[in-house]
Amino acid sequence: MPRYALKIEYDGRPFAGWQRQSGHPSVQGAVEAALARLEPDLPAIAAAGRTDAGVHALGQVAHCDMAKEWDPFRLAEALNYHLKPQPVAVVAAAEVAQDWHARFSARERRYIYRLVSRRAPLTHDTGRRWRVPHPLDASAMHDAAQVLVGRHDFTTFRSVQCQSDSPVKTLDRLDVSERAYPGGTEYLFDVRARSFLHNQVRSFVGTLERVGAGRWTAGDVAAALEAADRAACGPVAPPDGLFLDGVGYPDDPFA
Repeated sequence: MPRYALKIEYDGRPFAGWQRQSGHPSVQGAVEAALARLEPDLPAIAAAGRTDAGVHALGQVAHCDMAKEWDPFRLAEALNYHLKPQPVAVVAAAEVAQDWHARFSARERRYIYRLVSRRAPLTHDTGRRWRVPHPLDASAMHDAAQVLVGRHDFTTFRSVQCQSDSPVKTLDRLDVSERAYPGGTEYLFDVRARSFLHNQVRSFVGTLERVGAGRWTAGDVAAALEAADRAACGPVAPPDGLFLDGVGYPDDPFA
């Protein structure tokens, strides 16, 4: 059976997350239903990561095994036809080796979190940004974020439901920048690592927002990390602003 990698974009608001769930809409379920329209009885697909309810993706990657050979462009076009009108799109497809795996072959996951500071409610970006009504200090958030970069025990910043075998992970990057946004300011959190714990990025952002608001310091973030205690974490940011931006592989199948 030929194997294909799929780069998938989606709006996470209508879904209970990536993973297929009985009785709840999921992105995986939507893609598998579209695949079934092309070839029935296909194996389940596998993805680079499982996003939670309300979390979006610009570059989720999954792989599927097909019964026959497909031109990758035609496969993407056919899937997009059957995915309508759901907010899910296959933006690229590529044939890969039989031992290539969307999850286990990945070397990096990249997330972007988008936070907006403005008094007025959001209209066009409702559900796609986290809005706070107060100003934030981007430099303070960026400086505090560097405390978290490197290899650490991230128990403080993972959900109690996390199923990872170990809380020890290596965070490669956590940069905070700002840019103009109509009526306010947008803050971008660029987060990169080989793998993440459940709710880790949202826990980082919620904690760093407290720094930006002047309620926490970089020292408080360091103390929370050192505590290795979930109770020491700041508020957890909502899923609205979180996007799986991309997945890195030793050889990019979509290059």
